Amino acid sequence: MQAMFKSDPQRFRRYSIQVNDIKLDYSKNIISDVTLKLLFDLARSLGLTQAIESMYAAERINFTEQRAALHIALRNMSGRDIVFDGNNIMPQVAIELKNMRGFVEAVRDGRWLGYTGDAITDVVNIGIGGSDLGPAMVTDALRPFAGKLHTHFVSNVDATHLRNTLQGLEPRTTLFVVVSKTFSTQETLINACSAKDWFLEQGATQAAIATHFVAVSTQTEAVAAFGINPVNMFRFWDWVGGRYSLWSTVGLSIALSIGMSRFEELLFGAHTMDEHFRTSPFEKNMPVILAMIGVWYNNFFGAESVAILPYDQNMHRFPAYLQQADMESNGKSIDRQGHTVDYATGPIIWGEPGTNGQHAFYQLLHQGTRMVPVDFLLPACSLNPLGSHHEILIANCLAQAEALMCGKTAAIVTQELSVSPLSPKRKKTLLPHKVFPGNRPSNTIVFKELNPATLGALIALYEHKIYVQSVIWNINAFDQWGVELGKQLAKPIAAQLFSQVKSQHHDASTEGLIDYCINLRRDSTTQ
Repeated sequence: MQAMFKSDPQRFRRYSIQVNDIKLDYSKNIISDVTLKLLFDLARSLGLTQAIESMYAAERINFTEQRAALHIALRNMSGRDIVFDGNNIMPQVAIELKNMRGFVEAVRDGRWLGYTGDAITDVVNIGIGGSDLGPAMVTDALRPFAGKLHTHFVSNVDATHLRNTLQGLEPRTTLFVVVSKTFSTQETLINACSAKDWFLEQGATQAAIATHFVAVSTQTEAVAAFGINPVNMFRFWDWVGGRYSLWSTVGLSIALSIGMSRFEELLFGAHTMDEHFRTSPFEKNMPVILAMIGVWYNNFFGAESVAILPYDQNMHRFPAYLQQADMESNGKSIDRQGHTVDYATGPIIWGEPGTNGQHAFYQLLHQGTRMVPVDFLLPACSLNPLGSHHEILIANCLAQAEALMCGKTAAIVTQELSVSPLSPKRKKTLLPHKVFPGNRPSNTIVFKELNPATLGALIALYEHKIYVQSVIWNINAFDQWGVELGKQLAKPIAAQLFSQVKSQHHDASTEGLIDYCINLRRDSTTQ
């Protein structure tokens, strides 16, 4: 890469692209004009143009579940109709946005009162997966835009998560948002039922549930059976996948935190990226460029993971959010024809905010034996300016990208050691350990500040990148059958733990572990 920069002073200009205030620098990659041409030719030969059109045309691209993938409709600000099964779905989206606005404004203005006549001060979102990760990530990322409401998220069925969240909250001023498409997700329902028990045990009546519990679901009967008034149910649709659902009423907790107008700015930011993705040629298309560079490393270099490194503390949940978005989408080994693939598909996604990660795992990025492509995300301006903090943060981010690319040669290390008072023997010993191979690839995504519109565009950027890669790998990005097996096996194991009756329906390891847990629990109750 260093040689490429020396031979082409315009490399940054030629290998960077901007959409609104988001700048993608992809010049620090092991690519040339020939590489990019071949990658874009590959995309065209595999039908990417038609695949993009199919998504925007509301075709059932999630073919295993016979569903469209219309998260783009949730943020469609173009005024265009989107027709699915012969019906324009945009009026339905508008109705739910209007319902959200009315509710959000009533809660935030203090007009929505709890059973004692007090205004709501705390919101607890109960969900899991896409019903938690997206809203939680966005709410954290946009904390500088939050109002007076305190927003909390409970996902883990581990009672510790719920207990820690409820500690210090007042039932009379707490609102629960229960988010589940089917209203049958085990973890969500257990947490919701325990939250309801806590609410009633504090002295609230059954009738008070109507003003303290609302639902986001597609199942009216199940919501009513739980005790929530269906009037307080916010709807979304089967053509919204869970991990793509924060743009829908699943984002109710986001809107309660930052307000409906800011939530609509989030939608608008995503819409701008949608339009860019839909209309731009591949050579100038940010999601396509990111996706094809990812394919290059995944399938031609054998890179098994991608590090997402945001240099913004408010984005600390962004890598975890992308873990689900990417790994649940493209973690597939069966192609669209039902055959087992003989090539790598979705990479492992991981990461942490800078500069914390620099003092944890960057050692492996610089000197480890594995190639790990990196995406750096960097706001040029801080929403929490303080002294020289942000200048130092920016410097660290840019320096890490430069260091990964350039490395440090033995000649440079020798020169540095030449002025050291160390003995010649000690210098010789140290020399190989201080050499960095360099030539390690990264993308740097810079934006002015992390506001709702920019965050919306960033999320949409990665959504579309993931879809493009699924097309190249010939897999379905929108189903997730792999999450089902563990759920199915958990039911008989749970029954065995409750009954404490020995069974021989599992392998010897699982049976042994079940028995060991039963004995430990039995001993703890007798002490």
